[in-house]
Amino acid sequence: MDKIALIGKKIGMTREFYKTGQSVPVTVIKMEKARVIDVIEEEKRGYKAIQLGFGKIKNSKLSKAMKGYFTKKNTEPKKKLKEFRVEDLENYKAGNEFGLEIFKDTKFVDIRSKTIGKGFAGAMKRHNFSGLRASHGVSVSHRAHGSTGQNQDPGKVFKGKKMAGHMGDKLRTMQNIEIIKSDIDNNLLYLKGSIPGSKNTEVLVKKSVKNISKLTMNEKIEVMEKLKKIPEKKKK
Repeated sequence: MDKIALIGKKIGMTREFYKTGQSVPVTVIKMEKARVIDVIEEEKRGYKAIQLGFGKIKNSKLSKAMKGYFTKKNTEPKKKLKEFRVEDLENYKAGNEFGLEIFKDTKFVDIRSKTIGKGFAGAMKRHNFSGLRASHGVSVSHRAHGSTGQNQDPGKVFKGKKMAGHMGDKLRTMQNIEIIKSDIDNNLLYLKGSIPGSKNTEVLVKKSVKNISKLTMNEKIEVMEKLKKIPEKKKK
């Protein structure tokens, strides 16, 4: 399978227990089925790709152009359209649907979602500044960010200067997150640890880009079990 992503919704967090009694924090994501809306051929655009549609949307929420587009493609309207480049178009036909099964043999995924918005935040919270001294004559500016500019030359504050401002609410990618388990019947994906965003945040999940030789939780437990058995043999 090519590097195709699915969109899901973050439901919340729970924990998963292993037979060794170890508990692992997991984030539960409700995945959506993706439908192939269009197959883009190389002759048409210079590259091979497929256009996938995610989520349901009311007809009344669509623009006239999009209504026409979905009617032409003879498919029900989709909330989000995303394009993914593929190497071979033979596996895909317009109208095909796929869901969690594309991550069947995948151990690690990359996810992309929006962080929780914190609103307007000061320099100490936003950039981890230490602030000014809490004693010795510092007057009403303990949490201020201090000086921002230089001398007469260049006589300005450079763009990108770390200052107070809007914190959070940004798209962030996390790589190599382990799939603890997947529930295909209920379209649920259990990922190890936390991921950016609040509940009901939209999450883009795709196979990890990096080839990593990290051990999964099950593999680690197997190694531990083997190590426990070795000394017992020596005693005999």
